[in-house]
Amino acid sequence: MSVLPGAEPYRHEGGEVGVLLCHGFTGSPQSLRPWAEYLAARGLTVALPLLPGHGTRWQDMQVTGWQDWYAEVDRELRLLRERCARVFVAGLSMGGALALRLAAKHGEGVSGVVVVNPANRMHGVAQHALPLLRHLVPATKGIASDIAKPLSTELGYDRVPLHAAHSLRAFFRLADGDLPQVTQPLLLLRSPRDHVVPPADSARILGRVSSTDVTEILLEQSYHVATLDHDADRIFAESVAFIGRLAPGSTGEPESGLGKEGTTAGG
Repeated sequence: MSVLPGAEPYRHEGGEVGVLLCHGFTGSPQSLRPWAEYLAARGLTVALPLLPGHGTRWQDMQVTGWQDWYAEVDRELRLLRERCARVFVAGLSMGGALALRLAAKHGEGVSGVVVVNPANRMHGVAQHALPLLRHLVPATKGIASDIAKPLSTELGYDRVPLHAAHSLRAFFRLADGDLPQVTQPLLLLRSPRDHVVPPADSARILGRVSSTDVTEILLEQSYHVATLDHDADRIFAESVAFIGRLAPGSTGEPESGLGKEGTTAGG
């Protein structure tokens, strides 16, 4: 199945400091592409993979699970660690949960974590019905494009495949158990008006990680997909400042057009 135009993975060969970006559940690299290009333009090496089952059609997600999604970002992180002296992990929504688990498992191999509206668990009555419901109904209403900014849209599925959602539920439980192993500096940015992930998820993450260098920033003008919303520029700038503080000299002023020179790979 071919990858949807705009959903391709993105890579940029920059300096000795790398950043791995992880997109969200039923989403695609498109939601983080402007962020990736911003980081690349400032001299960082960037990897933004397409998670298995994503970026094509929702039916393709039915045969994938959290092990597939985590294996992909774990592989990309190992490649970055071979290439770079220091590596940071970042993510949106489920991508935030993936990034936090990478930090927990790779320890000193990850220098810092940046998460935007990170998801930590499923909410509502429906999640308790998933073990049975997924055998009766293939999919439910999608969660993509929760964005306040007019004309800004997320390239994601309009349906949530329930087999995949059941796997995600299991992953959240696993990732939550790993949070005390996260000791790296953490930058958490969240939208108070998020219609997909409630504030309780960020609160639990902040309460369970063992990091002592923690910064929380509120994105007052944005909804869930804040990386494509009114606060996108702030997210990008704060992440570069965070990386620059922890890895002095790793980021520079943007060169004209440099952010567009990353490579994309179709499926």
